[in-house]
Amino acid sequence: MRVSAPGLKKKGIVLLLLAGLLFPVMADAARIKDLAAIQGIRTNQLTGYGLVVGLNGTGDKNNVLFTRQSLINLLDKMNIDNSVRDIKVKNVASVMVTADILPFARIGDKMDVTVSSMGDAKSLKGGTLLMTPLKGVDGQVYGLAQGSLSLAIPDGTGDRASHLLVARVTNGASVEKEIPFKLNGKRTLVLSLFRPDFTTAKRMAETINASIGEGSAKIIDASALDLNVPDSMWEKNVAEFIADIETLSVIPDTIAKVVINEKTGTIVIGQDVTISSVAVAHGNLSVTIDTAPGNQTQESVMNLEGSSTIGELVRGLNSLGVKPRDLISILQGIKAAGALQAELEIL
Repeated sequence: MRVSAPGLKKKGIVLLLLAGLLFPVMADAARIKDLAAIQGIRTNQLTGYGLVVGLNGTGDKNNVLFTRQSLINLLDKMNIDNSVRDIKVKNVASVMVTADILPFARIGDKMDVTVSSMGDAKSLKGGTLLMTPLKGVDGQVYGLAQGSLSLAIPDGTGDRASHLLVARVTNGASVEKEIPFKLNGKRTLVLSLFRPDFTTAKRMAETINASIGEGSAKIIDASALDLNVPDSMWEKNVAEFIADIETLSVIPDTIAKVVINEKTGTIVIGQDVTISSVAVAHGNLSVTIDTAPGNQTQESVMNLEGSSTIGELVRGLNSLGVKPRDLISILQGIKAAGALQAELEIL
């Protein structure tokens, strides 16, 4: 079968790069730690309300009452007497401070914090965050944040081209209270998959049982495995048991999938994507089919044999110089016809 398209130049690999096409490759083994995590061992979110000072007249205006009240309360704690009329807050801004505390974080460990304006400040550039307690969902204080703000302003761009109301403080918070989580003494654990899949879960269980011992892992469902800690490890060496499991390699299984980003013209093709017998007509695209030796029939459609891969289709169209947006339309049409044996996701 020979493919042709009158009026289109063959751009080959150039168009391939512009379209952002990725063709399927054989799946490689991945560590279990990259595919799943022990249930209960996770980051926790912390939030706090604070004040940023030292702004160059870009802070909240006087009509932002909670900023003025917060500043008054702060000065009262420092035994500085000020009336509401005397307070000017143009160099001060109220902010919400957020951070993630890692599992097993110890007192004194550092965390990065994000500082976001709450009032009508114009910019947080050059400001300093005053000491801010960071609380968990239970209302307990787990960290304290303070430090100079850093705004990500790209080189060569002015303030107008940057977002100036959100800033970071690297290592700007310290852990003041640990989140309790005891591993030793646990006889069972639950391993949760990041992407639920029965086949992957089965492979994990088989790998763990072959390495650690039969009965060490049992599938609960597509998203979780039940782990039984060996008698020799549950009392003092549960962390070692988890470490042994995390380093095991498993080949993850995924559904056949094609992801399309219409905004950028990017198409990402997953493994095992195939198409059934289908005929495609699009614009001035035509295909020359060899029906017999020395005999050719010219048609305005493109015929694809059953079980052809989507990669073969895309490579053929790409060699003709078909534009990414036209390629997206063709794939959507093939899916609508029921010939694309894969999930089609449009971003």
